[in-house]
Amino acid sequence: MPAVEISGKLSISPQPSLDGIQSLRDRGFKTLINNRPENEDSDQPGTQRERQAAQHCDLSYVFIPVILDSITEADVRAFQRAIDNSEGPVLAHCKSGTRSLSLYLIGEVLDGRMSADEVVDFGRSRSFDTSGAARWLENQAARRPQVKGFFDKRTCSIQYVVFDPETRKCAIIDPVLDFDEKAGAIATINADAIFAYICNEGLTVEWILDTHPHADHLSAAQYLKDKTGARTAIGERVVDVQKLWKGIYNWPELAIDGSQWDRLFANGETFKIGCIDTKVLFSPGHTPASITYVIGDAAFVHDTLFMPDGGTARADFPGGDARDLWRSIEKILALPDETRIFTGHDYQPDGREPRWESTVADQKTFNPHLAGLTEEDFVALRTKRDKTLPMPKLILHALQVNIRGGRLPEPEPNGKRYLRFPVDALQVAAWA
Repeated sequence: MPAVEISGKLSISPQPSLDGIQSLRDRGFKTLINNRPENEDSDQPGTQRERQAAQHCDLSYVFIPVILDSITEADVRAFQRAIDNSEGPVLAHCKSGTRSLSLYLIGEVLDGRMSADEVVDFGRSRSFDTSGAARWLENQAARRPQVKGFFDKRTCSIQYVVFDPETRKCAIIDPVLDFDEKAGAIATINADAIFAYICNEGLTVEWILDTHPHADHLSAAQYLKDKTGARTAIGERVVDVQKLWKGIYNWPELAIDGSQWDRLFANGETFKIGCIDTKVLFSPGHTPASITYVIGDAAFVHDTLFMPDGGTARADFPGGDARDLWRSIEKILALPDETRIFTGHDYQPDGREPRWESTVADQKTFNPHLAGLTEEDFVALRTKRDKTLPMPKLILHALQVNIRGGRLPEPEPNGKRYLRFPVDALQVAAWA
């Protein structure tokens, strides 16, 4: 199996055979990175067999599947992390090695160690056509806005900082407040990482945006508002969710007018982040209050679509509806094919590294919950699947905070805060 040395730690190759994988340890490699999507070609041994072969010879194995035209910065950063975390030399492969090399070269340019003008010549000198990486960099430079994703392992949530590179003004979308339900402990690890990034990049926060009241994590919107002074916002139908959960929590003093946010957006309303036009698109189905923010060429869809290999979000929460979700997704997919789609969760199918960026075209073509399905097909699929899913473990903890814009309960006379936990509230217990 030919391997081309790219750096002191990285070599690339075409698809190795299983026997070839078993020889890698003897050649000094410590990690194998697979950059091929599953079922791409009949010559693939498959991710599971590759992983088993790698583990059999004591190699670390990392799965980062990419398509050249759909590489994202998150893929590049995952590739870099895999190399950095390896205890020794790394072999990365795709079908020919070109995608693996492209991930490396894009990272070198993004980090300033190489100029974009060097990318094609670097590949050519090693018998690879890296013009696709050069095109990616050219397109990326012209794209607005710039997007930085922050992945939270505990909840598989992605939080975003979205900024206008000209004005350096930004929005934070769906920040996570760390919560350990076993200890009842609160921390600000995620939010502080976001704040540090904003400070390091010299950004000014204009907005802290919620896509909906989340059921799987507590919102850090209020904490970051206190840190930055930025305005908070959500869709105006949050009042419907407040009314619903006011009854579930038997919470007569809860204000249900959305006043916990600085602004409630109407469907179709527009505003700006720096100089970038932003539009609000109502996207009910997962919850009645769910919205999508279309910021320049980027749509932040949170719990509607996942990455194409992850399907779509559930629609069985109180107030959710599978038919509404289908119609919301249709509106998102009516955006231009090149629109970047940023999702709010990634559950890492097949154990791959976290990803959160796709395109409208990718979703139409590769998402099995959408491609070739009718509305009735989708409703049947979604309903059947939702019946097998347990409620999120934090749903009763989180909603009482999140329907108040991320505000924790006020301290009681003893100085402690207490969450309210209704018994038998949802009647969907999973005893198996």
